[in-house]
This record gives sequence, structure tokens and C-alpha cells, in this order.
Amino acid sequence: MTKKQKRNLKRIIIALSLFVVLFATDLILSNICDGKYALDTYIPYCGWILPFILYFIIFIYIGHDVLKKAFKGIINLQMLDENFLMSIATIGAFALGIYKGIAEGHADGFEEACAVLLFYQVGEWFQSYAVGKSRKSISSLMDIRPDFANVIRNGEIITVDPQEVELDEIITVNPGEKVPLDGVIVKGNTSLDTRALTGESLPQEVREGNEIISGVVNLESSIEIKVTKKFYDSTVSKILDLVENASDQKSKAENFITKFAMFYTPIVVILALLLGIVPPLVYGFMGDWHTWGDWIYRALSFLVVSCPCALVISIPLSFFAGIGAASRYGILVKGSNYLEKFNKANIFVFDKTGTLTKGNFAVTKVTPEANRAEILKYASIAEQKSSHPIGVSICKEYNDVIDNSYDIKNEAGLGIIATKDKTILCGNEKLMEKYNVDYQKEEGIGTIVYIAVNDKFLGSILISDEIKEESKEVISELNSMNAKTIMLTGDNELIAKEVSNKIGLTSYKASLLPQNKVSEVEKLLNEKKANDVLCFVGDGINDAPVLMRSDIGIAMGGIGSDAAIEASDIVLMHDDLKGIAMAKKICKKTMRIVLENITFALGVKAVILVLSALNITNMWFAVIGDVGVAIIAILNAMRVNSKYKK
Repeated sequence: MTKKQKRNLKRIIIALSLFVVLFATDLILSNICDGKYALDTYIPYCGWILPFILYFIIFIYIGHDVLKKAFKGIINLQMLDENFLMSIATIGAFALGIYKGIAEGHADGFEEACAVLLFYQVGEWFQSYAVGKSRKSISSLMDIRPDFANVIRNGEIITVDPQEVELDEIITVNPGEKVPLDGVIVKGNTSLDTRALTGESLPQEVREGNEIISGVVNLESSIEIKVTKKFYDSTVSKILDLVENASDQKSKAENFITKFAMFYTPIVVILALLLGIVPPLVYGFMGDWHTWGDWIYRALSFLVVSCPCALVISIPLSFFAGIGAASRYGILVKGSNYLEKFNKANIFVFDKTGTLTKGNFAVTKVTPEANRAEILKYASIAEQKSSHPIGVSICKEYNDVIDNSYDIKNEAGLGIIATKDKTILCGNEKLMEKYNVDYQKEEGIGTIVYIAVNDKFLGSILISDEIKEESKEVISELNSMNAKTIMLTGDNELIAKEVSNKIGLTSYKASLLPQNKVSEVEKLLNEKKANDVLCFVGDGINDAPVLMRSDIGIAMGGIGSDAAIEASDIVLMHDDLKGIAMAKKICKKTMRIVLENITFALGVKAVILVLSALNITNMWFAVIGDVGVAIIAILNAMRVNSKYKK
């Protein structure tokens, strides 16, 4: 609990204690004295004045902030909110009690007026507590913000604001400190605590040459990092910006409740006025002018129960709790609208490399084996500047000095051409065919890279990727939900078919160039039904256009990628497909609870409004109905942020 919550809880307990003592004393004395205080003999009108003073003191103590907000709302011409409704209802009840006290000589209604604000504050406290509990999951992310950076300048370590560190500067991070900026480790080995970012409890081992992202905590030994991104471009900055702006993206349900409250509140105020004025006028013209008090009392009860706080509070809280629950499992959702939309997701389109497969390519075969060293040598020259896992795996397998004097040219979707005294062709069969190379077609499950030097075929390299352990399980779970699962890949038909059969995909498209993926997604979007929702799941590095074009873009393992955070709607902060199923569970529970709260709140309020108008219930029932519904709806919303089975 925060200090403010503790302070408000203390105020509620004190006010509630005083109210119970006063109410019990009032009840006992009223019974003993047959509705009048014994002090009436000595002090005229004490039967209603003393209770009024005592209840009014409690009323001001517990409700001064509500009255203040209502007064400000009237001044700013924004009065039609729950503070205004509660203030009018309670002040009206006190006025009616004074009128009855003068007319009938005894107190009536002061305790109800006091109870309205007292129990309203109880509901407000529950709301504050529920929001705070949901916020804890998100606040753990906010704790990743670094306070300082230790930068090495002129041989000295200087502590500065992370925003003051420039690119390529060296920073040092000691054990127990947060990594303030993205970079590459240039000195030292250590383990990292990544729980705040990924939800993963196991430490991550890192060493020299490894990339490191901001927001993680250094656990073991000091390391030095070469900065590769300035603070405003760093992972921690992107994530903080995403979390802080998540509430800006409203769901349809939240927008509905906002619009509903705009029309609902003035309507019930008008109905309450009509209820308090029209019937007594009718009875008055019929000769009975003594019903004013009863009808005003009904109108005030009507106002109390009509307060829309159960909906206005619980619906946004449900979505907020859903976003908080997701963040606890390393799933960043950019807004409640994506929670609502993802609940309906039934078409899942996957990238292959790095998403369904591990992306840890390795050379598994060189043909002919007799020319292995020569083939790897020329392939490494062509691939030396490539950051693609295939190129990296070739250079890693060669493991020797690479001639870096060649001019490198990339042929999109075909391969690489390296030129100097010789011309090296390194790519797929389309590259060989384009330059009329008489090549020997290779068979095998994996990516095949063909090598030719001066238009003479030299050989081929087979590179294989490994399917992720969880891929089959997740695809099976999505298929069981009657969802379509589709893979789009640039790999050849043989590889695509093998992967598809192993993990049970609905369908696949192979040999696609990057621009073809966008075309395929466009085609799927045009073919889907009106209520279908298409999600694209990619690694967040080269899939930004498709992530942005789909209904829901999900970035896999894209925690260090600007493209992932900016282009996607949901970011899975660790490379685990099971996050999709987890997000689906959270979204489904969130939407179920939202529907429960809307149905429950509107149903109960409608019944009590009718009963109040017919004078079947009193203000006590109205208070319990309003505050009770609000508290139940809030507690129900808190269930969204419970634990989920992984």
C-alpha cells in the first residue's frame, strides 16, 4: 500500500468507527425515548439538532474531498460526474432531514446521508488498491530506468546521466548495477538478471563480443561495454515509452463506457428531477401537498444508485490489469485495444527463421567434400559483411583469415557477388541460372548455397536450421482453437514443406522475397471474413512492413530491435512462442470479466433504480447497491491480474 492509500484507509476506519458508535447510540436513545432524545426536556429541538451536528461532522471529515471535487466541477462546467451525484444526493438528504426535523421534531435521514459518502469512499479505496496492485506488474518495468552511467573518459571513470553518453564511448557496469545503454561487451564476462524485461528467472551468461541491452542487471563481475545506441534509441527508453503510452490506446469497450457515461449521467439527473417534482405536483393538484418529502427522498435514492462508477472504474481497470498481467510474463501490449482485438485472433501468420526455428544455422554438408576448404574460402569472402545467420555460419565454419579487399554487391533474393581479380557468385540456384552457370543441383533439408568462381561452378554448402522445441506444441494449441496457422518463408519448397509437416501448420508459402511477404499478407487480409483477425508473428528485424500491415503485429525475440518495438502491437520480450498462448489466455480472461462487469453492473442498477423510484427500497439499499456493485466489479476485475499456468 502507498502512503496515500494508508492515509485514506485510516480516515475510513476512524469515520466508520465514529459512525457505528453514533448510529448505535442514536438507535438506542431513540428506542428508549420513543423517537425523541431525553435532552428534549432541557434543549428544544435537540431531538434532531444534536444528531445533525454529529453526523455532519463525520460527513465533512469523510467526504470533504468529494465535495471539493464536485465544487470544482461546477465552476469548470464539468459537473456531471460521480462526485456531483454523490454531493447532491447527500446534501439533499441532509436538507430533507432538517426539514423533517423542523416539521416533525425528530431526526430522520442524517445517518443515510452520512453513509452514502462513507461507503462511497470505501469503494474508492478498493479502486485505488486494485489499480495499485495491477500497477505493480508494470512498475517492475519502470524500475529498469537507469539512474546513471559510468563512462570512461581520459582514463578516468566519470558518473554521468545516461543521456550524456555518446556512441562508441566505453562504459563500465559493476555488479548490482543496471546496464544503462545498449552496446557490445569489450571486456569481462558476467551473468545478467533479465527478469524485469523478460520474466525469465534464470540468469543469462554473457562474455566479450556479446551484445547487451539496457535495463538488465549485472550480477557477478565488472564489465566494460562499447555503446552502440544513444539513450533515446536504447531498448530501455523504447520500452518505457511503450509502457507509459499503453493507456492511450483505448478498447471499444472503454470507448463505449466513456460515451455511455456522457449520456447516462445527465439522463439520470433529469429523471431524478422529474421524479422529485412531477409526482408531488400531481398529488398536490389532487389535494395532497404532503408528499414532497417522500418523492424528494425517492429522487435522492435514485441519484445515489444511478452513479456509474462501477462501470467507469471496473472496465478500464480490467484492461489495465490485463496489460499488467501480460507484462509480468514478459509480454508488452501497446494498448487495451490490442488486448480486445487479440482475443478474436484466428489467423496466425508466422515468419520461419528465428520465429518457428532457432535461427542458429550451421554448415552441415559441403559438396564436394574434397574442395571443402576452397569452397568455404570463397563463400566467406562473399558473406563476410553479411549479418544474416546463413552468412555468419559460413564465416564461422571457415574460421580463418578472410580476404576483405573484394567489392561486395548484394543481389536481393538471389545472393552475393564479390569482385576483384576474380568474380565470386554465392547464392541460390536463381543466381546461378541468372549468370548461366552450369551448376550441380544439391538435395537436402536446409538452405543450399551455391558457389561459382569466374562463372565456373565450384560446389555447394548445405546449411540447416533447428525447429524450436515449443513450435509444435504452440501450433497444435492454436489449431485446437480452430485458428489458421500459416508460414511465409524465403526458403525453398523442400525446407518449407519439411518444417510445415513437422509442426503441423495449416499451410505455407515458400521461396518468397521480402516484398512478397507483404503481398501474401495483403492477399490474406482481403480474403478473410469481417470478424477475422490476422496476426503476423516475426522476429522484428526485417519484418517491420508486415508487422505494421497485419491486424496485430507480434514481434518475437525483438527486445533489442527498434523495428520490433515500433512496428509491432505486442512484443514478446523473450524468444518463446508460448508467449502467444499466454497472451491469448490473458486476453480471453480480460474480455470475459469485462463482459461480466458490464452485465452485472447494468442489471443490478436497473433493478434498484426501478425499486427506488417505486419507493420499495430506501437510501440504505441504494447505497449498498451502488457501492456493493462497484466493489464486486472491482474485485472481479482484479482477477485478471492473477497467476496463469505457463
